[in-house]
Amino acid sequence: MGIYKHIRDAWKNRSKEFLELNKQRLIAWRKEPATVRISRPTRLDRARSLGYKAKPGFIIARQRLGSGGRMRETDRKGRRPKHRRLLKIVSKNYQEIAEERAARKFPNLEVLNSYWVAKDGKNYWYEVILADRSHPAIKTDKDTSWITQKQHRRRAFRGLTSAARKSGESKK
Repeated sequence: MGIYKHIRDAWKNRSKEFLELNKQRLIAWRKEPATVRISRPTRLDRARSLGYKAKPGFIIARQRLGSGGRMRETDRKGRRPKHRRLLKIVSKNYQEIAEERAARKFPNLEVLNSYWVAKDGKNYWYEVILADRSHPAIKTDKDTSWITQKQHRRRAFRGLTSAARKSGESKK
């Protein structure tokens, strides 16, 4: 078995030590800003399977999202309800929203992919893999040079990432 298989098994079969480490991580992550650039992926196996390479031009951002629906300001007649709250139904999944927010935070980078990292009672965390389309290491790499083409610009906002295509909200 390779090292990535061992890492994947550790994330699937959570031992007591793993859960304690994850608890400490979440305590620290709650105090951080919503979008944080990190030096290396938390889930190396998942990041590598989604196209991440440890070379210049690739950036990992951890994105925090609050869980739960969004409150609507007014009711159907234009009044603000005093006791009755209406939830806005959003057809995007949390992962797609995380990719969009990371893309807004880093406007010169393109979203390559993203993956789930953690969840507690209040928040979800996703790590978003971003690629610098103007970096020579990205342009010359045969696996990632496709992202430098014009039609892949701002793909997170047009529903072209894998999370967006899974949710069925493709805007093209």
